[in-house]
Amino acid sequence: MDYIPIDKENLPEMFDIDLADETFKLKFAYNETGDFFTVDLFRPTGEEEDEEMIIGEKMVLNKPLWSDITDLSLPAPQLVPMDLSGIETCLTWGNFEKTVFLYINDQADDEDDPL
Repeated sequence: MDYIPIDKENLPEMFDIDLADETFKLKFAYNETGDFFTVDLFRPTGEEEDEEMIIGEKMVLNKPLWSDITDLSLPAPQLVPMDLSGIETCLTWGNFEKTVFLYINDQADDEDDPL
């Protein structure tokens, strides 16, 4: 599985990403008080402002992003923060981009099973 590299030292960070032949923008931020990361999803419009799709989605270990939202315009592949070694129990500043990475799971058959 491919993963999306995120430079947590330079948050907030925003970049374009191609997912299932469509371009989206992802913006990552960190909440120091709660020790969690969030991601915003935008659709580029070619205008000055991009279309806001999802704002402030909390990243949770082994939970696909936007899994609680039914919207056909969301990216097709699942984006899932995971620790493939199975050691971590939650996503934190200390383990993100060390043992926990945001994977692109375009192989998922069951939306409840990120692997």
